[in-house]
Amino acid sequence: MEQQPNILLITIDQWRADCLGALGNSLIKTPNLDKLASQGTLFSAHHTQASPCAPSRACLLTGTYQHTNRVVFNGTPLDANFTNLALEARSGGYDPQLFGHTDTTIDPRTVDENDPRLRTYEGPLPGFTVALELPEERESWYQWLQERGYDISDREKFLKPREDIPIPKNKGMTWPPSVFSSDETETAFVIGKVIDHVKDLPEPWFLHVSLYRPHPPFHVPAPFNDMYDPQEVPEVLPAGDISHPFLNTLNQLRFWETPDDPTEIRQVQATYYGMVTEVDAQIGRLLNALSPVEDHTVVAITSDHGEMLGDHTLFSKMGFHNQAFHIPLIIRSPQIAGPKGKIVEEFTENVDIMPTLLDLAGLPIPEQCQGKSLRPFLEKGSASDWRDRTHWEFDYRVFANMINQPLDNCHLVVERTKDTKLVKFGGYPAIYFDLNKDPGEQNPLTDHPSLEKALSELNEWLPPFQESELVNRLATSEGMITLSDPLNCDS
Repeated sequence: MEQQPNILLITIDQWRADCLGALGNSLIKTPNLDKLASQGTLFSAHHTQASPCAPSRACLLTGTYQHTNRVVFNGTPLDANFTNLALEARSGGYDPQLFGHTDTTIDPRTVDENDPRLRTYEGPLPGFTVALELPEERESWYQWLQERGYDISDREKFLKPREDIPIPKNKGMTWPPSVFSSDETETAFVIGKVIDHVKDLPEPWFLHVSLYRPHPPFHVPAPFNDMYDPQEVPEVLPAGDISHPFLNTLNQLRFWETPDDPTEIRQVQATYYGMVTEVDAQIGRLLNALSPVEDHTVVAITSDHGEMLGDHTLFSKMGFHNQAFHIPLIIRSPQIAGPKGKIVEEFTENVDIMPTLLDLAGLPIPEQCQGKSLRPFLEKGSASDWRDRTHWEFDYRVFANMINQPLDNCHLVVERTKDTKLVKFGGYPAIYFDLNKDPGEQNPLTDHPSLEKALSELNEWLPPFQESELVNRLATSEGMITLSDPLNCDS
């Protein structure tokens, strides 16, 4: 058997596909990711299968769709009966190490009811050795900043732009730099720990580096805060027709305070671009440090989901729009003598990543995996009998009481082809987009000649939901709770 390769899986949080130079964005600077794409394979039609963080990562790390794993929101427990990428890698001889977060809630049936892990959605995926944990509260980063001389008694100041710098004309509230320097970001902290740690790891090693940025809050240190002119960023897409009840609800349930001032919206875009470039710089730092072993190290870089960034007047990653679900994927596998710099236009999905990495490591792919290995694209640049459409899901049952809908109706599934997009809801009429006529998804159609045929094809793909006693359980800081239907709120 050939020597197993090192495996490096990097996830970048909330990174949308069009924010990558190699995918045609001529404004944004991502030189390190662009270089990696030129050395490997770039998948231009790659999509995540769920949102937000925990559902997305459950799909990525188990190789299953949301309707199978039933992790529907941050805090939904992951059924312990599922294997995952870390467990399979461990069974195959690796000691998989985690730097960052996987946003996994432990199965409450496997632990005592007072277990503190039932009070958070930010636990580590079973199977990983936690080398560095960096949940949203960022305590390890704060302690590191304190070691560097910062007063961390007021932690809030590290989560927003500086307040002591005048904002120039035509700039917005997110323009001022962070209070820390560019080598002191959360990303720089994690990457530094990885570089220090990997020096002493025996090969072959398996690292999952999960970076928190460019997830909000929107701020970034100099020089990245001033790298992009708000007046040069693309115009956001308008809302379009929001008369459909889900779109109307989505427009009301704003997950981030949307600025009204066009300059502020443009500044958030420019700041986000700076955050992406800062992450790119730190990934370049890591890849450079790993150059002595790059000839036998598989590198895969993707995201958990995207960011609306003002398009359709929305921010965050809820709903069904492409901006929240279309994400990049780059894979470099030096051991495979296939085409380099290839851009694959076929639909690929985050459920493909687990089978791909196991395949590249020479390990068996579990039957539970619903994705496919991308190895044929790495070897030949193409694959026979590949999917001609992609799917993703969004479950919004945690908002059931706010919108007066039964829990099991609060779900949508998308089927996207090159030319069309169908969104099927549990409790609302389906909508259809003709993407040739309406590429910006401004006109959702509830009556179209192709709608019934599209629904029939989607129903062939979508099996009945897996029964789950965990789907309505939710980890909170007060402990595990059970969601109730609006008509049965007291149960």
